[in-house]
Amino acid sequence: MLFSSMVFLFLFLPVVLMLYYASPRKVRNLILFVFSLVFYAWGEPIYVFLMIASTIVAYITGLLADKTKQGRKPWVPKVSLIVAILWNMGLLLFFKYTNFFIENANNIFGLSIEKMGLVMPIGISFYSFQTLSYVIDVYRGDVKAQKNYLTLGTYVALFPQLIAGPIVRYKDVAEQMAKRKETISNFAQGVHRFAIGLGKKVILANSIGALFDAISNAPQDQMSVTAAWMGIIAYTFQIYFDFSGYSDMAIGLGKMFGFDFLENFNYPYISNSITEFWRRWHMSLSSWFRDYVYIPLGGNRKGKVRQCVNIMIVWFLTGFWHGANWNFMIWGVYFGVILLCEKLFLLNALKKIPKFIGHIYALILIVIGWGIFAFDDFGKLSQNFKNMFGLSGIDFVNHQTLVWFAGYAVTFVILIFTSTPLIRKIGEKLKKAVPAVYSCVLQPLMVMAILLISTAYLAGNSFNPFLYFRF
Repeated sequence: MLFSSMVFLFLFLPVVLMLYYASPRKVRNLILFVFSLVFYAWGEPIYVFLMIASTIVAYITGLLADKTKQGRKPWVPKVSLIVAILWNMGLLLFFKYTNFFIENANNIFGLSIEKMGLVMPIGISFYSFQTLSYVIDVYRGDVKAQKNYLTLGTYVALFPQLIAGPIVRYKDVAEQMAKRKETISNFAQGVHRFAIGLGKKVILANSIGALFDAISNAPQDQMSVTAAWMGIIAYTFQIYFDFSGYSDMAIGLGKMFGFDFLENFNYPYISNSITEFWRRWHMSLSSWFRDYVYIPLGGNRKGKVRQCVNIMIVWFLTGFWHGANWNFMIWGVYFGVILLCEKLFLLNALKKIPKFIGHIYALILIVIGWGIFAFDDFGKLSQNFKNMFGLSGIDFVNHQTLVWFAGYAVTFVILIFTSTPLIRKIGEKLKKAVPAVYSCVLQPLMVMAILLISTAYLAGNSFNPFLYFRF
């Protein structure tokens, strides 16, 4: 089920909210758990049992991983942690990468092994990381093991963030799972945040995504250097508004039910370096790899050479996490190399030049990075880069390019402004200047306008999956 669907907006969510707030507090987790399973089973009727199994494994290994329990043999927590790692990583490798390994083995060794008819369970990359981080945190002593299966099950299956994040760690919501206070103010903030996210996805991401689809599928004789860059810039905006829109909706839904999820995006396209970009983009994933891979590997504590190796390991794994295609690994290594260069010498140089030059530098590298990320077909990937850098004999600009630009010029202007904090700052100033008018008139009107426009868009296009669903 999609957040940006009529069924979710006008059936599922209203029913859940009514039942949730009509019920006593002691059964609200049960309601969330049951309806979260329904939400997942709507699109994955079989794999919902896999998620339940993962929760059971996390529950048992979490209880056994607690090193503080008296009378427990010292090897039990370690074995439990290993079991949790093997289970979660095994699931990811099996469902997400089996066919990838088979295909590459066939190509390299001339084999003819048939691919398995596997369909990757939606959200497996996210809930596997969540359950694994829970067991690791219990083992480290950062959080107490949850003895109530329903509470842990609600955390894992919680539908607002189940499918595409943000990656919510148990230690960040442990208290909220047991005790949370739902307020009218938080609910209103949640509706506002959800509407913003819905608008990002339906109005902005889907609109500019249509341009990327048109350019990426256009015949070569219609292409130009400018069009190739325009297409990847369109994708750059599409993936940001698509994914940050989902995160906004998840955070907003969380607030409606009394939860405070951590932010996942912080205007990444205003960055002046790639280091800054990755502190602003998909922050829950970046912090997960930092805390559970980079630091355990030694981080920056064992010398420069070891630090460089650790950075490259983390970024290869980051690319690998995104998908079973070589373009994702190349994308991860690409950013890993840039981050290494910035760590070793580039950041110092960037501090000495005007910020706008650093901003241009970062944007060019970000757009090129999305050019690698966008195409899992190597033929299309190489052809697009040839087009972007004028290596395929096409014109710099042509009539078709001007047609595309004319049709989307206003959209690009809107996307540029909405990818910066400008609109938020204007809202904050209005809130300070005329608080009553802003809260009682302007904000509700804006929310209603976004919801109405989004609904109109959805009425004409019922299927619009999020890009990060495939990861």
